[in-house]
Amino acid sequence: MTPLLELNHVTYAYHSKSGETYALSDISFQVQEGEFIAVIGPSGCGKSTLLSLIAGLLTPEEGRILLNGSSPKTQKEKIGYMLQKDLLFEWRTVYRNVILGLEIQRRLTKETKENIEKMLKDYGLWRFRDARPSELSGGMRQRAALIRTLALNPRLLLLDEPFSALDFQTRLSVCDDVTGILRSQKKTAVLVTHDLSEAVSMADRVIVLSKRPAKIRKVLPLHFEQPDLTPFQRRSAPEFNDYFNLLWKELNDA
Repeated sequence: MTPLLELNHVTYAYHSKSGETYALSDISFQVQEGEFIAVIGPSGCGKSTLLSLIAGLLTPEEGRILLNGSSPKTQKEKIGYMLQKDLLFEWRTVYRNVILGLEIQRRLTKETKENIEKMLKDYGLWRFRDARPSELSGGMRQRAALIRTLALNPRLLLLDEPFSALDFQTRLSVCDDVTGILRSQKKTAVLVTHDLSEAVSMADRVIVLSKRPAKIRKVLPLHFEQPDLTPFQRRSAPEFNDYFNLLWKELNDA
């Protein structure tokens, strides 16, 4: 099966007057269509740099990245990127926030509007479509940001710690929401996170990076005896602690 995303021996360094600092070294992995990958590693190891490379915002020093067989730089409209902050504009209503990307790309049609309205209803935001972002809870703001991203129908979704600003209880709820939405829409996703529990509860595979310059220390497939568990339900599954402890050891040995 041809992977949707493929990284082959990718290396990247930041350059300054004082020299160069390598962030990533010889990174290779594949992501299949519909797969959910989590990337973890020590703080400052280059996880966000990796997402920027996949998004086509940076160019590898060595190696290559392919999205559906071509460079991501030529297919940026097929990539959705969710950052740590929801970046909702207070002077726009929830509805006008979620259609912003479609407006910019001049893709606001009857069909795309109907899709937006369906997502607002399905994901509990229809009653708040005329509200301002400040009137929403943290979890609702993240759902609005996700709808805005999904409205563009990306093939690949990049998630850069999108739940880190939420309190613990809201974070658990939003993880369930986001995972359910992505799986129902059969989206392919790469999540960067510092939270081992989050990685184990959400992903199909976890990629563990070493200290900078980051290399891949381990790729851990996650298999739960009971299928189709939500992230919250996975946390109570017998396999959860084993995977968590294994990843904890890998990070502490990194």
